[in-house]
Amino acid sequence: MTVALFDSGIGGLTVLDEALSVLPEENYLFYADTLHVPYGSKPKEEVRRYIMECADRIMQEDVKALVVACNTATSIAISELRARYQIPVIGMEPAVKPAVALSRPNGKRVLVMATPLTLSQSKYTELVARVDDQGSVDSLPLPELVQYCEQLIWDREVIVDYFTAKLASFDLDQYGTVVLGCTHYPYYRKLLEEILPRHIHIIDGSEGTVKRLQSVLQENNLLGASTHPEIRYMCSSGDEQYVQKMQQALSFLRSRREVRTGN
Repeated sequence: MTVALFDSGIGGLTVLDEALSVLPEENYLFYADTLHVPYGSKPKEEVRRYIMECADRIMQEDVKALVVACNTATSIAISELRARYQIPVIGMEPAVKPAVALSRPNGKRVLVMATPLTLSQSKYTELVARVDDQGSVDSLPLPELVQYCEQLIWDREVIVDYFTAKLASFDLDQYGTVVLGCTHYPYYRKLLEEILPRHIHIIDGSEGTVKRLQSVLQENNLLGASTHPEIRYMCSSGDEQYVQKMQQALSFLRSRREVRTGN
């Protein structure tokens, strides 16, 4: 049986990258809704319909758990997905809680970067209200960053100029943590580290999501033990070139992780 991960595009591969390190004996299916990427700038009900259509297609496979590897999709449809299917459905949310915990001892603020749709949902505002009783969390929508990522635009000058313009109105000395609240954004983490002051921590929700996946699989006796685990790729457009793009993107993430960990 397979653990399925779903996103609008290649962003969710940042979650798969984490899962491969924590749960290397699982078989994985990664599904991208390439017909409708990006989600973050579209109307809520339209996106909800796309999510449910893709989930129904994924469920035709031999799936034992579904990870919604997309903050926007989680904020819109996670309750409906859990009510609709009998298997565990794991969502993700911007890592606001650990960010507040990191910044609070130093009296620093938190900046959450996410898509406009994620930031507009009650799920996000309720999360912030629950963990930020001192009003230290600010939000910054970065819709263009998803499109850059989907086009595999890694040009340093383009991305640095983009971040510099978006951050121009912020006094970064006041901030202690930046949250990458979209799974596409970690592709640009290294460039962001070059721009931000060195005291600022950058975190995302992948680690917490995969820890939750591991816990749920253990609780339900669903942990895999494949000696030759498989990664399969599917996309709503059936575009083989996009499948190759997903494979290239995951290879990029895996190689960067090896450099970071020294393996």
